[in-house]
Amino acid sequence: MADKPELPDADRNAAAIDADVLRRWADRASTALAARRGEIDELNVFPVADSDTATNMHATLVEATSDCDPGLGVPGLLDHAAGRALVAARGNSGVILAQMIAGLADAWTTDTVGPQQFATGLRRAADSAMAAVAQPTAGTILTVAETAATAAANASSLGLMSTVRAAAESAADAVAATPQQLPALARAGVVDSGALAFTLILEALVEALGGSSPGGASALLQDRQEARPTPVEPVVRESGSETFEYEIQYLLETPDEAIEGLRTRLSDLGDSVVIVGSRAPHDDSGRKTFNVHVHANDVGAAIEEGIDRGRVRRIAVTRFDDALAPAVRRDRSTITVTRDSALFSFLGEQGSLVSDGSSAEEVLSVIHHSGGAEIIVLVDDPSRHDALRVAVRIARSEGYRIAVIPTLSVMQSIASLAVADPEASFDDDVIARAETASACTGVTVAADADGYTAESGGEIVAQGPDPLAVAREAVDRYAGDGAELLTFLTPARGGADDIVGALSDHLAETWPETETQWLGVHGLTAILYMGAE
Repeated sequence: MADKPELPDADRNAAAIDADVLRRWADRASTALAARRGEIDELNVFPVADSDTATNMHATLVEATSDCDPGLGVPGLLDHAAGRALVAARGNSGVILAQMIAGLADAWTTDTVGPQQFATGLRRAADSAMAAVAQPTAGTILTVAETAATAAANASSLGLMSTVRAAAESAADAVAATPQQLPALARAGVVDSGALAFTLILEALVEALGGSSPGGASALLQDRQEARPTPVEPVVRESGSETFEYEIQYLLETPDEAIEGLRTRLSDLGDSVVIVGSRAPHDDSGRKTFNVHVHANDVGAAIEEGIDRGRVRRIAVTRFDDALAPAVRRDRSTITVTRDSALFSFLGEQGSLVSDGSSAEEVLSVIHHSGGAEIIVLVDDPSRHDALRVAVRIARSEGYRIAVIPTLSVMQSIASLAVADPEASFDDDVIARAETASACTGVTVAADADGYTAESGGEIVAQGPDPLAVAREAVDRYAGDGAELLTFLTPARGGADDIVGALSDHLAETWPETETQWLGVHGLTAILYMGAE
């Protein structure tokens, strides 16, 4: 097909942002970040020289805009993107981008967005991102977003294209000025990587509206390549960050009022604290889902601050320097806190001490008899957190090193036990166990007043009068979602033999590629437990 002649912007650009423009914007922004992310990542020296800013923003944007109903208008598209970005956000830059998307969703509530509404949305995005960061720093994406929002507001009487172009051009100018605002950038001879990626995203909107890209971001990258063709040397991080070895992220379900205290405590433990939340409560309790991000040394303590305030899940921990020598290991023990007494003996066979968590005294007694100076605690029941918190505080004052890993089911605890590595450093062992637990979904199939129910983390997965049908529905759900390994705990003698046999046949016939393992447990009262990984 012959190329169409280029038209002046005024003759071809869209007068408003609608659903089609929004989709084009997402596609162009993703493509631009993918094409330049290597160059942008190379500039990444603040808040930590981990070379992943554009990669994290690209991954967050792609996830935010995937699996979207093609019939949605602007508000629906942004609601979808904001929800997915919150859960999927990676790294400091990804979390900030997720909050910006949420800011746009709050402001763009009609199916067409004109210049004034665009400016309002960009202002809301900039302000929301600034509010999410515990210690905002000049010379970063936050500063550049603020500059772009001001430029958009000043140009909003000139039409949409002029407004968007003014925001993108001002952003590029602000990026060029970041080394004068942030000493870490000046020492390395680079501009801020997150701010540059943000500018690329704004320039993609100019193109999505039908205009030609201002090209400011590309010009900055070209200047960098001509001035310094070799990768930058890592520089000392600002705000003492060179002392913090780990990036810790997790999702937390808690009310709004718990967040300020969490922000303060995480700021005491480390830096680069960014907390963003869903735009509305997800249940009648008023709890929202928050994406929590911090750089710290004490992985366990950072996670426990979340546990103290609500339900923690999807824990991810990254060590900034994998070449660091592992710490000298002291004797290490694992304690699994669970109310399910039928599993005590089985957990002991898996190498764990067991506590029912009924009181701080009971937990502390198990700690004292563990024989280890390093303790990893797996706890699957939020009702045990208060007693556990007291016991852990006392034990730490006595010199124990303790990390608490929240597991939403005993199957997550069992998965975590399976990857225990006594030869690894304490922090690396905690990271591996936490990530394994987060990757496992635990399901319980048991009898109740309504027949039989398959339940996972408080959610009913399947329900009905036939236990085999309920179990099969649960298996099909998780195997169909791509689970590579299904682990089953079943009564060791009687009670579920027919179900086990029929379910095993169903798996072999329907899901032959899914690996399974079956473990018998004496005294188990449930029909079965299932862990999906």
